[in-house]
Amino acid sequence: MELVLQILLVLTSLLMIMLVLLHKGRGGGLSDMFGGGVSSSLGGSSVAEKNLDKFTIATGILWFATVVGLGVVLAY
Repeated sequence: MELVLQILLVLTSLLMIMLVLLHKGRGGGLSDMFGGGVSSSLGGSSVAEKNLDKFTIATGILWFATVVGLGVVLAY
């Protein structure tokens, strides 16, 4: 179980780094390179940016749960 959680932690950490780097900052970001900088003038954020937000939050929750689970497993 410990090995599975460690592998999941590494994978979610790498995915989290990638997703955070894709977000648009003040002066653009890596998301501009992949077409994420295209937004409509009607809605504020683009659909791609909103989906990226959802994926980042879901990955963060999974990462947090993995850290807590690994802490519980290592405590016993």
